[in-house]
Amino acid sequence: MSDRQPVLGRRGFLQGATAGVVGAAALGATAADAARADAPDAPPASGSGRVIPFEGPHQAGILTPPQAAASFVSFDVVAPDRAALRELFAVLTDRVRRLTAGGAVPATDLASAPTDSGTLGPVLPADGLTVTVGVGASLFDDQRFGLGARRPARLTAMPVFPDDDMAHSAELHGDISLQLCADSRDTVTHALRDITRHTRGAIQARWKIDGTHAAPRPSGAPRNHLGFKDGIANPDTTDPAVTDALVWTHAGHGGSGAEPAWTEGGSYQVIRIIRMLVEFWDRVSLDEQERMIGRRRDSGAPLDRSAETDTPAYAADPQGLYVPMNAHIRLANPRTGATAAQQILRRGYNYERGLDTDGNLDLGLIFCCYQQDVSRQFATVQSRLAGEPLVDYISPTGGGYFFALPGVTGPHDTLASGLLADF
Repeated sequence: MSDRQPVLGRRGFLQGATAGVVGAAALGATAADAARADAPDAPPASGSGRVIPFEGPHQAGILTPPQAAASFVSFDVVAPDRAALRELFAVLTDRVRRLTAGGAVPATDLASAPTDSGTLGPVLPADGLTVTVGVGASLFDDQRFGLGARRPARLTAMPVFPDDDMAHSAELHGDISLQLCADSRDTVTHALRDITRHTRGAIQARWKIDGTHAAPRPSGAPRNHLGFKDGIANPDTTDPAVTDALVWTHAGHGGSGAEPAWTEGGSYQVIRIIRMLVEFWDRVSLDEQERMIGRRRDSGAPLDRSAETDTPAYAADPQGLYVPMNAHIRLANPRTGATAAQQILRRGYNYERGLDTDGNLDLGLIFCCYQQDVSRQFATVQSRLAGEPLVDYISPTGGGYFFALPGVTGPHDTLASGLLADF
């Protein structure tokens, strides 16, 4: 028996559950509409009130400014065939569409299981929720669904880099990734619970990590657990020319390694769980910390400048007298014409996971980035960072490479529709 078989139900359960979900969702919409008409004084939804549109050529949650709370979850697909895989993405699309829109919870009779967990009350807040769906290289194993010829051209399993600590990690890879972000932690948790409930028998969770996006202190970019501002030098995502060159994939792009037509508007996602060894870091002098990073801790300014948003002048400092040659920011982004196309769009979150077995704090960064070409961009940057002084104080322990699917373009479209077309 394959180790990818679901614990409960296999194909029969999947078909019954997912068919029921699609039908129930349609009925739920009717019930919700009726509830609004019959109860105009129903309590308002809680939360921030923000609604981030679900439909579009690209998925939300990539260019979206990071919300306060996030969960990154990897799943194994246990659906038995392509028909069940297609149904999985249809159900997933339906649930994400409804959760991100918010609205009244459909009524439930006393003899039935509730239609919702109830953790957010009778009216679901949209609360700035986004759910970004990616697929891993393992989904394209031809022995499973016959999708090998449709694999995104640059999608592979994430390798173990020289300074990684992943020999015994269970938090690696996966068939599908979900990045759930919202303005409140309970909205993220509710969304994940809803999705797993409605896709039970089709996907099985592999690993999960929760993060928070720190408030600016006192302003500008948020700080990580090392005390330094994180994510200052991202590309300008308001410029379509920049995102077209650095973030979005394009069908046919790449010469002999051309992207399949269905990938248009997607993006490569890298997730890295990076533990920060804060007990050791806190014993290091401020001068040494700043020289390792290449920025002032208080202001976030490069060591040769005075403001957070100032661009370091590496050409005027060829020997690294101000910003050391092996400083993190200088290695990650040398700011030359040759390295301009290697920029990545970072979307990181801090994590806290209690204590390890030695009583040390388990704190760190969920490093997430998006790019057009993971080899040209993230992997190249990572190779420059190999052996940097900071590696003594951080420990990458898990994560994976995924391809964030193109967006859903209309009410009858679904996630992965292009990937699964014509089967």
